[in-house]
Amino acid sequence: MPDLERLVKAIREEGLRGWLFYSHFHRDRIADRVLSIRPEAMNTRPWVYLVYADRPPVKIVHGIEAAALESLPGERRVYVTQEEFRAALEAARPGDGPVAADYSDGLPVLSFLDHGTAILLAQAGYRLASASGLIRRFLGTTDEAGYRSHEEAARHLYDVVDLTWKRLRAEAGRGAEIREGAVLEWMTRLMEERGLEFHDGPVVAFGRNSSDPHYGPQGGGAALEPADMVLLDLWGRKKEPGSVYADISWMGVAAKEAASRPAAAFQAVIQARDRAIRFLAEELVRGGRPSGADVDREARRVLRDLGFSSGLRHRTGHAIGEDVHGFGVNLDCVEFPDDRALDEGALFSIEPGLYLEGFGVRTEVDACIRDGRLVVTGSRPQSDLLSL
Repeated sequence: MPDLERLVKAIREEGLRGWLFYSHFHRDRIADRVLSIRPEAMNTRPWVYLVYADRPPVKIVHGIEAAALESLPGERRVYVTQEEFRAALEAARPGDGPVAADYSDGLPVLSFLDHGTAILLAQAGYRLASASGLIRRFLGTTDEAGYRSHEEAARHLYDVVDLTWKRLRAEAGRGAEIREGAVLEWMTRLMEERGLEFHDGPVVAFGRNSSDPHYGPQGGGAALEPADMVLLDLWGRKKEPGSVYADISWMGVAAKEAASRPAAAFQAVIQARDRAIRFLAEELVRGGRPSGADVDREARRVLRDLGFSSGLRHRTGHAIGEDVHGFGVNLDCVEFPDDRALDEGALFSIEPGLYLEGFGVRTEVDACIRDGRLVVTGSRPQSDLLSL
């Protein structure tokens, strides 16, 4: 059950009259997460849950799924026809002030309210506002248990990288052919042995394939060639309800050392990552509350000043939670600029990357704001290329 008192307090502090949750076929993952709705719960008809700033909640449910929101407090209003649904919405409207809903014109990750329903609510007299600030408060931070689960997952991922590279080095040392698909299988097995779950990954990319940020090998994938850059990107979480993801990337080279251009690009992303960490840490010590866009600008400036503007393809980092890409603040000033402040408990990746002709480089660590300070989680960040 959600913390209703905390919800009401946040609604008031945001200057809103209420927060309206609407879901149909579980389309609104934010509503399910905030309200603790089970993913297997029946949702073949639309339901509405409206939390007010100044009175008990109201739930609007269909007659054949009247128990849909039974776990939540509030007055239940049942509809069967479309006319009854519209009438229930009108009767539940909390005055003339703004009502938050799960949409954003600038942050697609937060947009779940469909346009047709937004029109219907406007016709019922609602003045909608984005719930982005409320979402940041409720899904943009992690509690102590979540942080501990993240730390455990992160430590496992660092171990997986270490073991994977040792095996790759041993296989290369005896002259074996090494393909991306095989390395992917090694990593996957190691993660599963450690009780981690993950989706759509990990990523293993050799040579020019590393210049594709979201590359995935088909079948066996490419064979490792001398001097290839090697990208390992992996993420996972414990197989427990409420556990929080970790997400890291490491780089290696199929040689004793990299050629000058890849080596310079790698050191550039290391400098950008470390600048983002220093900037955020210093701002927090001063009592500041930088936004995700602020941090991205700092990292991006380093890469531009070093002459790598052409290699920039993505933001500096993303929120992490029970999903590997969470609903909290992203370190982003260009893709979908995120001007929301990073709060206490915010957990996110810091992952500047460059994608150039023939190769790409990326370094990724995770960080969390704890007790007003920045903590880089897991283990020591990469500073030098892994090598054979």
